[in-house]
Amino acid sequence: MSIQVNRLGDPSVRAFVTAVNAHDRHAFEALLAPGATMSDDGSDRDVAEWTEREIFSSRGHMDVMSESDGGRVLLVTYRNDTWGEMRTKWRFVPDDAGRITHFETGQA
Repeated sequence: MSIQVNRLGDPSVRAFVTAVNAHDRHAFEALLAPGATMSDDGSDRDVAEWTEREIFSSRGHMDVMSESDGGRVLLVTYRNDTWGEMRTKWRFVPDDAGRITHFETGQA
């Protein structure tokens, strides 16, 4: 059973998942700190290119199965139109202003 997004423990992570699931590029981009970075399966990726391909143009969606580390680590069933559905782990690093400075994802 998945966790309701509005019950996620970290406000910046909650906003991230909300923006992804709503396909709200503006809210998503506003949530990222200037110079934010990300990695996928241990490889650094360009945030704009990766999110366009893996989230926005492929209609990505996150179903959160569990959270840990104060809500900054999520186990997610992720699906998009390119890859279908897969179990993934997400880790977030927010700054003091509640913006995401780094996130990483990969197969769980």
